[in-house]
Amino acid sequence: MEYVYAAMLLNKAGKDVSADALTKTLSAAGVSVDEARVKATAAALADVDINKVIEETQLASASASAAPAASADTAEESPAEEKQEKQEASEEDVSEGLGALFG
Repeated sequence: MEYVYAAMLLNKAGKDVSADALTKTLSAAGVSVDEARVKATAAALADVDINKVIEETQLASASASAAPAASADTAEESPAEEKQEKQEASEEDVSEGLGALFG
């Protein structure tokens, strides 16, 4: 993850996300640098607009956060309905039980 964080830091600072810049950033943070991972990260992010990805991710997480709120409303209604159904069922059980006593 620190490689991605370094790339995001470089992007935020307006710097080019290159292998050399990633190496310097990671070294400055005291991270043991793996050159293969640095090169792979730089190559993977070469054609990626990091700002656009961050924006899309924020929009997706905002809409995902809104969905459970709607489910919570439904969940709040369900216990009341279940309670009413249980009460009706228990009244029916009592009626059936008494009827069975008198045959």
